[in-house]
Amino acid sequence: MLTALLVFIILLLLRIPIAIVLGITSVSYIVISGSLGLLHTVPQRLFSGLASYGLLAIPLFMLAGELMNSGGITKRLVRFAKVLFGHYRAGLAYVNVVANMFLASIIGSATAQIAMMSKVMVPAMEEEGYKRSFAAATTSAAALLGPIIPPSMLFIIYGVQSGTSIGTMFLAGIMPGILLGGSFILVIMYLGYRYQFPRSEKEPLKHVFEASFKIIPALLVPAIIIVGIISGVFTPTESAAIACLVGIIVGYFFYKDLKIKNIPDILVNTAMTTATVTLLIAMANIFGWVLTFEGIPQMLAKTMTGITESPLIFLLITNLLLLLIGTVIDGIAALIILVPIYLPMITTYGIDPVHFGIIICINLTIGLLTPPVGAGLFIASSIGQVKIEQLTRSIFPFLVVSFVVLIIITVFPQIVLWIPNLAM
Repeated sequence: MLTALLVFIILLLLRIPIAIVLGITSVSYIVISGSLGLLHTVPQRLFSGLASYGLLAIPLFMLAGELMNSGGITKRLVRFAKVLFGHYRAGLAYVNVVANMFLASIIGSATAQIAMMSKVMVPAMEEEGYKRSFAAATTSAAALLGPIIPPSMLFIIYGVQSGTSIGTMFLAGIMPGILLGGSFILVIMYLGYRYQFPRSEKEPLKHVFEASFKIIPALLVPAIIIVGIISGVFTPTESAAIACLVGIIVGYFFYKDLKIKNIPDILVNTAMTTATVTLLIAMANIFGWVLTFEGIPQMLAKTMTGITESPLIFLLITNLLLLLIGTVIDGIAALIILVPIYLPMITTYGIDPVHFGIIICINLTIGLLTPPVGAGLFIASSIGQVKIEQLTRSIFPFLVVSFVVLIIITVFPQIVLWIPNLAM
């Protein structure tokens, strides 16, 4: 196992894609351990890791996001946020956070949201007088809401891995998403008045009503998803299909920005992104299987219970570990590897799997922006054309409040479970 771990670390340092790293490490362990008979099982494990109805929601939500972007929903969300908040000091920074909160219910991926919103918001904020580093930091921090506010790829994968209801995970993500968004707004409010950030002219009331009216069709998607799941009319996977249908109707018939000629590109983009994610899931499934075969989950569970019997202390230690892992391993891969390891432990400590699911997903998402190697930092730095050192300094206040929200959610599980319990 130590040799396989060494192979894993070397391949990571060589910057080989994480999916390939997981596959090579798993096969290396099988060969080194002499259990060559297991090689016959590898193709079966690759397939079985993807043979889940719940995972069908991933390509469908990705398709819904592509349809929304091409259908003009993104720019109308930004416009709506701007007419409401743009006239306050640091108004465009508020717009950035609010627009990301809306888009989180459509995109569901932090890295995709950082890439997309950096292209839109960083130049716009710089033009109005903000430092480029602050604009990039605000955009990337607000994009953390993508995997927290439903729908979320991480929630879907955690639900499939742990046997937890995906619908319950979606509902449990609402309050943490609101808390994170609210904490970012407080940071901007403080910095805005301290450094006298710019403000836009107040929009006429006519423009406010116009933007509000135009945004109604766009808000149908998250509304249909949440109401449909709570009422039991359809499952999360079915809601993803409904979201695609609504995206087509809104983009083609209401906004008229979605063109038939764009459909092939939309489908290709969806297929490419889905292929990347599903390859990662399949390879991570083999890696998790190898860990389970070695008895690592049971060994760690025994070690942790020997260190502390307190569920809270266990969760606080887990937070530190997950934050470190999230900085070096892709969130989806880390989730698939860690869930089988942690399930026996949370059962031993009597921790609610929904509560733990939110904690692990938030940790891995924050890890994207945690220096020195958070992948989200490099995406924001590259697209926003900001030096990584400047971006790290600017994003520090947002990371601090993210950690505070994480601790609050860890200590008070009722915050996470309130809406799911209300819906039951």
